[in-house]
Amino acid sequence: MTEAPLVDVHENLRLLGTAHVATASVEAVREQILSYQPDVVAVELCQSRYDALVNERRLDQEGLLKVIKEGKAPMVLLQSMLAAEQRKLGLDEGQQPGAELLAAVVAAQEANCEVALVDRDIQTTLRRAWKRMRLREKWRLLRSLLDEEDDEEVDVNQLLEDTDLLSSMMEELKGFSPGAGTVLIDERDQYIASKLHALDRSKRTLVVLGAGHLTGVQSQLADRPESIEQASLETVPSSGFIRRSLPWAFPLVMIAVLAAVVSTGSDVDWLTFFTVWTVTNAVFAALACLLARGHPLAVLTAALASPITSLNPALAAGWFAGYVQLKMAEPTAEDLQQFLKLDDFSAFWSNPAGKVLLVTALTNLGSMLGAWATPFILVGGAGLW
Repeated sequence: MTEAPLVDVHENLRLLGTAHVATASVEAVREQILSYQPDVVAVELCQSRYDALVNERRLDQEGLLKVIKEGKAPMVLLQSMLAAEQRKLGLDEGQQPGAELLAAVVAAQEANCEVALVDRDIQTTLRRAWKRMRLREKWRLLRSLLDEEDDEEVDVNQLLEDTDLLSSMMEELKGFSPGAGTVLIDERDQYIASKLHALDRSKRTLVVLGAGHLTGVQSQLADRPESIEQASLETVPSSGFIRRSLPWAFPLVMIAVLAAVVSTGSDVDWLTFFTVWTVTNAVFAALACLLARGHPLAVLTAALASPITSLNPALAAGWFAGYVQLKMAEPTAEDLQQFLKLDDFSAFWSNPAGKVLLVTALTNLGSMLGAWATPFILVGGAGLW
């Protein structure tokens, strides 16, 4: 069995580095719990990821509907796409991603050890990373995740043996997207270190975390972890004034333009205006819903809702289209359980639960594009007044 890297920070704190998809890592976790006999087993998990692992990543109708209502469809899709890429390695090893973390929890419970979850909430991490990425970085990420060509495979045991290789992969991520790399690597190293520092030092603690975080967490523990502001790492930075104002900008601009025209005494061809507005919004939203392969009634709902919701930032056409898609092509219990186990993003179009999220996200995008395209069509046609 490949030896997983170990670091003894002090006599009561041991770090065990693992590959989240390696069979050897699962065995190493069990062996260390037996030999080290910890009082506490700390794992690189947040509460939501822990719940997903112990409940076999189940999703239910209520949860899917909540995602639609809260506008989280794009973020859940991104999380699923990243998980699919990691799962490709996991399936090669006969293990699902996070198997060694689940093994640590199970072994700890069997040994009557306390379990501590020391990672930051996955949704907070993803949202912070997404906000830190530039537009071209987001596009490159989506392209790489949608690319079905197999990349050169790296043996997961080699990752555990070769710390230089792990370091180079971490640096590659930072080079690809410095902002996201800081959030996914450096911030989580700081957060995990601060959580470990807060644990009872009199209790022997075994920490199970990805080998890529081993050096960073060790460094943070040696460099005044008490100074780390945990609260600041748990918040999602609020959008700037311009971004917060953007959803309201379009309706306000349209109202201002129309008010200015009416105040000058000019005649407005209201029929032309409302026709162009309705058709453009409806066509863009419907086409986007079709791209997601939505149910015909979901496509119709997208077309009907978009002209109305585009003038009300508190509403979104995708919410209505996604809800109709959920009701007309209702995912079975098996569909919902398999959603987060899909092997690649293209399979989301065939999974009813994934399709609901695609319909929601793409319809919202289409509706937004339709709203902003309308003024250009009106000005270009010169038929409004």
